[in-house]
Amino acid sequence: MSNTKISIRFFDDREVRAVWDEQNAKWWFSVLDIIAVLTDQDDYSKTRNYWKYLKAKLKKENSQVVSATTQLKACS
Repeated sequence: MSNTKISIRFFDDREVRAVWDEQNAKWWFSVLDIIAVLTDQDDYSKTRNYWKYLKAKLKKENSQVVSATTQLKACS
């Protein structure tokens, strides 16, 4: 994504990594961060496992993930 702006957004007082795509005028949010908020999960590895399982299940059902994008870097 060209002309991007990396940002930390908050949802229910929890950090959600986001990137603003200037060219397409869209926010892109970290799926793992959204899953962590929705499942109230603090363990990153459990969140990754949940997402891995969900993607496999969707693929098996011939559904697809909306977009294949690169992984956002973890914020420290």
